[in-house]
Amino acid sequence: MPFTLATWNINSVRLRESLVARLMTEQSPDILCLQECKSPVENIAMAQFQDLGYRHMVARGQKGYNGVAILSKLPLMDAGSRDFANLGHARHVAARLENGVTIHNCYVPAGGDIPDRDLNEKFGQKLDFLTEMRDLFRWEKPARSILVGDLNIAPREDDVWGHKQLLKIVSHTPVEVDHLTQVMDAGDWADITRADIPTGLLYSWWSYRAKDWDAADKGRRLDHIWATSDIAKSAHSSRILRDVRGWEQPSDHVPVFATFDL
Repeated sequence: MPFTLATWNINSVRLRESLVARLMTEQSPDILCLQECKSPVENIAMAQFQDLGYRHMVARGQKGYNGVAILSKLPLMDAGSRDFANLGHARHVAARLENGVTIHNCYVPAGGDIPDRDLNEKFGQKLDFLTEMRDLFRWEKPARSILVGDLNIAPREDDVWGHKQLLKIVSHTPVEVDHLTQVMDAGDWADITRADIPTGLLYSWWSYRAKDWDAADKGRRLDHIWATSDIAKSAHSSRILRDVRGWEQPSDHVPVFATFDL
């Protein structure tokens, strides 16, 4: 059952409902995973999305903050959620397709501005969140699974506009990259995007602070698609829709795509 999956930090699904509908219409992924929905589940505009073929949804929501949703043309069932680091945040939800593939949709905390847990509580929460993800996958080994989302870490040197300049900037610090690597190793996850696009600068996020994000091009690859090793070779056709950053009233993130032949 081949299917195309996309992940996108939408930065308010209610504010950008029309952008979600546009992506569904123009790109038509079979499954669309959203993060930072900033909405209770019952307030997500499912009527419009259902009209576009997305009749299934598994989600966790909060008013004005966090929130993750999996919208699908394909039938799926709720496979639970985890409150990593006991933050009380809607940052993870899982769904299972009829072919047995489990999809984890994650929104890792950004971590604030100071990369020191003693000076910045949010940075410590981010590291604890990742540690608990690692422990989950270490003790409950995932199989036939896909993990997507805004992981808020750009791990490789070519995942950021300036490696040396960003080594002490939250999202690219060595301690964050190490924690993310431990999560990957614990679940035997493969980075599908980089398996398909192994070299070259690659970004999925550009700050709102830049006057001209396109010309400055100071991006980071914060959004990821992973798969467990038992299905990783079935993935192909990875792409990042850079042009979406230029849509009217855009999110600061853009969608990341991959297709799986399963």
